[in-house]
Amino acid sequence: MEKDIKDILTKAKEQLSKVQNKLELQQANAKFLGKNGLVLEKMKELKDLPPEKKKSMGQGLNELKQELTALFEDKFNQFEKAAMDEALANEKVDVTIPVKPTLWGGMHPVEKMKQELIEYLVSQGFSLHTGYDIESDYYCFEALNIPKDHPAREMQDTFYIDKETVLRTQTSSMQIRVMETQTPPIRMISMGNVYRIDEIDATHSPMFSQLEILVVDKNVSMADCIGTIEGILKHILGEKTKIRVRPSFFPFTEPSIEVDASCPKCGGKCGGCSMCKDTGFVEMLGAGMVNPKVLENCNVDSKVYRGFAAGFGLERLTMMKYGISDMRDLYENDINLLKQFR
Repeated sequence: MEKDIKDILTKAKEQLSKVQNKLELQQANAKFLGKNGLVLEKMKELKDLPPEKKKSMGQGLNELKQELTALFEDKFNQFEKAAMDEALANEKVDVTIPVKPTLWGGMHPVEKMKQELIEYLVSQGFSLHTGYDIESDYYCFEALNIPKDHPAREMQDTFYIDKETVLRTQTSSMQIRVMETQTPPIRMISMGNVYRIDEIDATHSPMFSQLEILVVDKNVSMADCIGTIEGILKHILGEKTKIRVRPSFFPFTEPSIEVDASCPKCGGKCGGCSMCKDTGFVEMLGAGMVNPKVLENCNVDSKVYRGFAAGFGLERLTMMKYGISDMRDLYENDINLLKQFR
């Protein structure tokens, strides 16, 4: 059997010298070291040897297996190195060739407005709460003092998923959820997309972004509401911005106001201004003192606490800041327009 071991080693070395590729190497490996290979066949013969020879022959076969394994691994590594050398030779990179300039993307102007408002308001002590695009009828309307038969429902054409579920028409629904789970004082903002059945034109869209502000505490007044709004508008549109307050109506605030901002384009001093129609002001948002019924719906004692709320349309703020006259320009993916806001 010792002669057989030497013969197997000699044959293996001879065949390895003729192997030209990995497939032939795999076939040779199976012939000598596979399940039906020559080495395993010799190992099966050990059981027929006398005890005094079985140990020495077993050791000889193990040494043969180790040596063959090393030979086959060495040949495999040779093929791997040759393949790598060939790839490197064929795929050389000339590092002296000038590269094409990288086209960097930019943040969408509405997203930039969101980030700017969040950074400012969080620095003023407000906490950010995210809401749900799909909302229940209760949180979107009834808890905000807008029952099913309320005429204000006609002001907001709503996308209904079913009788009790809607695409939210305003981010005010998050205010209810916060007041239900937190005790005053509350200083919060909520931000996200809202949905209404509107025709698409220069100032309307069935989807737009909204920022809601809610403050609930003792001794909160309309002056706090107006001062907060003025601070936000001056931060976004510039310190020279002036505001104008008009009485209005919202079911969830009492009293309610509409707030206009001085036109950043012309200030009403030139003729033919497309942004403000030469009035000098542009309507910006609605706000007011939280209706006591809304506070009571959230188990907040309206005799102890008062609050104010305000809702900003982020597209309108963005258009005002960057001088964009048509809302559709924000969502038509015109790269020549969007790259101006990097």
